[in-house]
Amino acid sequence: MRLVVLYALIAAIATVANIGAQELTVRAYGGPYHVVLSVFMGTGVGLVVKYVLDKAFIFNFRATDAKHDAQTFVLYTAMGLATTAIFWGFEFGFNALFRSKEMRYLGGLIGLALGYWIKYHLDKRYVFREQAS
Repeated sequence: MRLVVLYALIAAIATVANIGAQELTVRAYGGPYHVVLSVFMGTGVGLVVKYVLDKAFIFNFRATDAKHDAQTFVLYTAMGLATTAIFWGFEFGFNALFRSKEMRYLGGLIGLALGYWIKYHLDKRYVFREQAS
C-alpha cells in the first residue's frame, strides 16, 4: 500500500509540473499553435520530473554511470510513447469537444492518470526490471 500511495504522490507532482508548464507556456505565448506548444512543453517537463522521482523513490534505481542513466532514460521515454498518446488523446479530445482551457486540462488530468497507471507496469517490467525484482 505504501508503494501505491508514493506512486500516486509522485504522479500528482509530475501532473502539477506538466499542467503548470502548460499554463506558463500559454501565458508566455499566445500565437499560432500555442496549445500544441504548451502540451509539448508540459510533456517534457512532466517526463523529466517523473523519471527523476520514479528512479529514486519507486524503483530505487542507481545508474552505474552517466551512459547507463541516459540509456535508461531513453528506454523510460520509449515506454512512455503509448501512454503519452493516451494523455494527448484525452487532452486534445477534450479541447476539441469543449473548447475551454479548464476542460482541456481536465482531459489532460484523466489521460495522465490512465497513462501513469499503465506506465508503472511497463517501467517495472521493462525499464527498471533489475531493481523491481
